[in-house]
Amino acid sequence: MDLTKLTQMQKDVLREIGNIGAGNAATSMSQLVNRKIEMDVPAVNIVSYDEMMELIGGPEAVVVALLFRIKGDAPGTVYFILSLEEADALIKEITNNAALSVHNDDELAASVLQEAGNIVTGAYLSALADFTNITMQPSVPYLSIDMAGAILTVGLLEISQVADYALIIDAKMNTAYQANQIKGNFLFIPDPDSFSKLFAALGVTYDV
Repeated sequence: MDLTKLTQMQKDVLREIGNIGAGNAATSMSQLVNRKIEMDVPAVNIVSYDEMMELIGGPEAVVVALLFRIKGDAPGTVYFILSLEEADALIKEITNNAALSVHNDDELAASVLQEAGNIVTGAYLSALADFTNITMQPSVPYLSIDMAGAILTVGLLEISQVADYALIIDAKMNTAYQANQIKGNFLFIPDPDSFSKLFAALGVTYDV
């Protein structure tokens, strides 16, 4: 399947899937921090791996990433990516403890981020499963603080052997609370073989 030749209808369907998942994820995150969280209408982009790195600030940008491998009928990869400052702001929102920081290699801070990632990713996949009737389960989150290039290269090594491009359903999380702006990137990247299953579940032709 040539991802660069997706029709507008197919992109619209994927965007709608992303919308539903993002709505559920935002609701769960709002309950976690007890404050309204919004997730932007997701963008659906077909990009090369170099372009993907640029989307999150460039290969040399140091980011905090939670990686989940998605198992089940439509495998894929989910990244929940924050800058160092955004990660600390999210930890503070959840714990109300400004002393916790990813900068300090604090185990509690890491656990808070992993739990937040679990909740957001679980809510997202649950919405997708309800919509498509396809079973998808997230793995245990892998937390990494490194340059974006290193993180994406490791996580997408297997996919890059069979495809030059990846489809990203990108959702940005926003909370307008004082100075603590959190605009994390949530990337859902289905494996190449998963597209046919997702489109078939939605009754959309995928031969392109």
